[in-house]
Amino acid sequence: MPTRAFAPWFDAHLDLAYLAECGRDMDAPLDGAGGPHPPAAVTWPALRDGGVRFCLGTIFTEADGTDAVGYPSGDAKSAADRGRAQLAQYQRAAATGRISLMPRRGVACVGACDTDAPISLGILMENADPIASPDELEWWVSQGLVAIGLSWAKASRYAGGNSVTTGLTDAGRVLVGEMDRLGVVIDVSHLSDASLAQVLEMTDSPVMASHSNCRMLLEKTNQRHLTDDAIIEIARRGGVIGLNLYGKFLTPPGAERTPTIDDAIRHLERVCELVGHRRAVGLGSDMDGGFSAEGLPDAIRSPRDLSKLLEALHARGWSDDDLRGFACDNWLRFWGW
Repeated sequence: MPTRAFAPWFDAHLDLAYLAECGRDMDAPLDGAGGPHPPAAVTWPALRDGGVRFCLGTIFTEADGTDAVGYPSGDAKSAADRGRAQLAQYQRAAATGRISLMPRRGVACVGACDTDAPISLGILMENADPIASPDELEWWVSQGLVAIGLSWAKASRYAGGNSVTTGLTDAGRVLVGEMDRLGVVIDVSHLSDASLAQVLEMTDSPVMASHSNCRMLLEKTNQRHLTDDAIIEIARRGGVIGLNLYGKFLTPPGAERTPTIDDAIRHLERVCELVGHRRAVGLGSDMDGGFSAEGLPDAIRSPRDLSKLLEALHARGWSDDDLRGFACDNWLRFWGW
């Protein structure tokens, strides 16, 4: 039976700098962390205690948002200022030994699974507006940026997000080309259907969905999650889809019950059924990404509880290799770390 020590975890979507910018003490235990979305599910100690050894930490900004990550829509300078403030959060965490900033896809790292090693973190920009122009991408890469979601729910200066129907802008097309040139991964999780289709037309590179579930198990017109065709194409390219643990993204609209671990596993197994193997699934929990620990499925309140997912998959006949793949190895294979 799997245990918490069964495998290290790779969580591909955590809004850690956002939480810090909004007042959470990321060095504190959960019950003393403060900040947004109480009760808390993640801090640096909680991640380590839950066996998370790898993660993608976001730089998340919101056009017309009202908190410390918001900026006026279309104001590239303000967006850049917000993004750089979050970058500084990760740089401080690296300087104090909490994390080790990871290289781009395909550049191997050593020792990251050691118990005493810092958490290995790659920076994922969620909404590309902090990049003032595509010419600036190379600087961001030099600072540790490894992946970009071109938009959040709202449209950015580069692409339409899942709340709109617009596609890539001219600047977005240029940025996609620069990402290909520099080896920066495209995260498709918040793209509109039009943006996603255009991205897939523009590049043959592997893409990922850091924190998306199966649209056919949810509201079938909601662009926030992936169609069956998109799932199949991401997997065909060697990409990985991260399971989002936000409870409202696990059950269809109108389900008047607490989401369960079984609901989460239903999404995993649909992906695996569609693509014919178990190498395209991983974790992208989004813990505390705009909701509290109480917004997670029943029985999961912090990274310590992630082992319950492995136990449920074990009971469904997943092999040890499959379990390690979901917990960590599929993402590590994708990133080459």
